[in-house]
Amino acid sequence: MEPYPAVDATRRAMRVSRRALLSGFATAAFSLATADKVLAREAGRLVAPDFDFRQVDVFSPEPFRGNPLAVVVGADTLTDDQMKLFSKWTNLSETTFLLRPTDPLADYRVRIFSLGDELPFAGHPTLGSCHVWLTSGGRSKGAEIVQQCGIGRVRLRGSAGRLAFEAPLLRRTTALDADTLSRIQRGLRLTADDIVAARTLDGGLRQTAILIRNRARLLALRPDWPALAMDGIGLIAPWDSGKGPGSPDFEVRVFDSTLTGSEDPVTGSFNASAARWMIGAGLAPDHYVVSQGTVLGRMGRVYVDRDQDRIWIGGDVTDRIRGRLRV
Repeated sequence: MEPYPAVDATRRAMRVSRRALLSGFATAAFSLATADKVLAREAGRLVAPDFDFRQVDVFSPEPFRGNPLAVVVGADTLTDDQMKLFSKWTNLSETTFLLRPTDPLADYRVRIFSLGDELPFAGHPTLGSCHVWLTSGGRSKGAEIVQQCGIGRVRLRGSAGRLAFEAPLLRRTTALDADTLSRIQRGLRLTADDIVAARTLDGGLRQTAILIRNRARLLALRPDWPALAMDGIGLIAPWDSGKGPGSPDFEVRVFDSTLTGSEDPVTGSFNASAARWMIGAGLAPDHYVVSQGTVLGRMGRVYVDRDQDRIWIGGDVTDRIRGRLRV
């Protein structure tokens, strides 16, 4: 018996509807899968890249007794704002970012930040950054390593673990005026007889340097910042004439009101400018060793060497932390 025409038509319509529905499900599933892939790809682009990160100890032969430095490797994609923000977050005196050089004669480029403010040059960041660059596979083009930074090219020599940078030439050195010298005496409670010599030095950073007679007097100083009325000052004193073998030749303290504790543990840039001044003026020998950070419980050691008209500032650099940074 043949089915009624209306029933047959209904069955055909149902089959067509079923096929359309299944086809629609397949199309929707394909569309969803494609959308998932696109979203995953776009999300991958949005995820911040990781960067190699190091924290190193500079200018000390003993663990945790030098000046710490944070270094971000391959930081070319970071923005200025990201660098500033991260340098504040580390809460260290300096944080550096290693980049590809834009100077064809340089081996690498570094940007140096101090709690958000960019510096054209600094000493312990130069040694620490070079150490990280070398231990990350960096190879110099020539016999000396050439760093590009805010003041231009800085040359280094040595190898990872013990490096030295060439002290930048002094752009200017001037005597302190009577008012400034009088304010320094009041702010540090020094007498005129305590002071051997005093200069303003500019080797890329403008710094005030005071050479005093007595190391014990230097170690006892406590700045009166309102009376001193200046952001920072560096002081040098010779060690006792009866010092034992291997002892340093000079003690250095650098007071800086912008730093936690108002004192820098070990300061490469100040020692570089001070070395150019003191060696040039006959106040220091061609080769000497500086102790710094004593009052802070540190054991900073800076090695100064004159090689003809070049002065090298050296020290130990050691890895303390290795990891990955996600910005």
